[in-house]
Amino acid sequence: MERKVPDFAGTWKMESSENFEELLKTLGVNVMLRKIAVAAASKPQVEITQEGETLSIRTSTSVRTTHVTFTVGQSFNETTVDGRPCTSFPCWETDSKISCEQTLQKGEGPKTSWTREITNDNQLILTMTADNVVCTRVYVRE
Repeated sequence: MERKVPDFAGTWKMESSENFEELLKTLGVNVMLRKIAVAAASKPQVEITQEGETLSIRTSTSVRTTHVTFTVGQSFNETTVDGRPCTSFPCWETDSKISCEQTLQKGEGPKTSWTREITNDNQLILTMTADNVVCTRVYVRE
C-alpha cells in the first residue's frame, strides 16, 4: 500500500516555543551564546520544499540560516542545535510525523533527536530533545 505523504511544504511562522533555553543549557551552550540564540530564534522563518518523501528545510533567523535536505528512511549528515556534526536517521513515526535520531560523529554529549509533525488543524509541531529535555515549537503556515 502506498503511503500518503503529508504536505510539509510552505513558509512557516513560529507561534510558540517552550523550553528552548533549557535545551541549550542541557547541550552545554554557555550563557551568553544562549541569550543570543534565544533572542535570534524567537522569530525564525521556516521554508520547506518537498518532493515526495524528500524535504528541504531552510530556517532563517537574524543570526544564521540553516539548510538541510533529507529523504525519510535515509540517513544524512546535519549539525545539532549547538553545532556539532551528527548523522541523522529520519523515519515515519505516524502517517503525519517524522522522527529523527541523531548520532554524534565524534565526541560525547547528550542524546539528541527531533520530530516534525503536521497536525489536523494544519500546524507544524517541531520537538527537539536533548537527554530528558524537550523543546516544543509550534508553527503556522503563512
